[in-house]
Amino acid sequence: MGINNTIEWKLAHFNDLSANELYNILQLRSAIFVVEQNCVYLDADGKDKQCYHLFATQNNVVIACSRIVPPGVSYTEPSIGRIATATAARGTGKGKELVKRSIEASLQLHGNTSIKIGAQLYLKKFYESFGFVQVGNVYDEDGIDHIKMIRSYA
Repeated sequence: MGINNTIEWKLAHFNDLSANELYNILQLRSAIFVVEQNCVYLDADGKDKQCYHLFATQNNVVIACSRIVPPGVSYTEPSIGRIATATAARGTGKGKELVKRSIEASLQLHGNTSIKIGAQLYLKKFYESFGFVQVGNVYDEDGIDHIKMIRSYA
């Protein structure tokens, strides 16, 4: 039996995630945001339980994930956060697909409205390609330069 390279995407509210799905999402987030970026912070920030989670699996491994944050949790506007792509999946277009699907999920869940994100500064041009525009100044979050960005609904 060969390896199944099919990528499956799933959008689920926190309450509907299986224990394995949640574990695999948190494992990827920890691998990227804590280990790879050498950033000590509490990933389980209390927001996940209020969010939908979008993730892609390949061979039962989560290779990309994000959380779709309702309005009033991080910002007045809906938000997309914890956007992560596994190292092995980078350069394959999965990161772009993740952001595109995350925007679509936010619009589907929260209506045709602006979306606000807190982005790492080095990813500014990447997010601009999806219509996000910087608002405000650069700020430090856990030792990494960030900017707030908004994607207006036109």
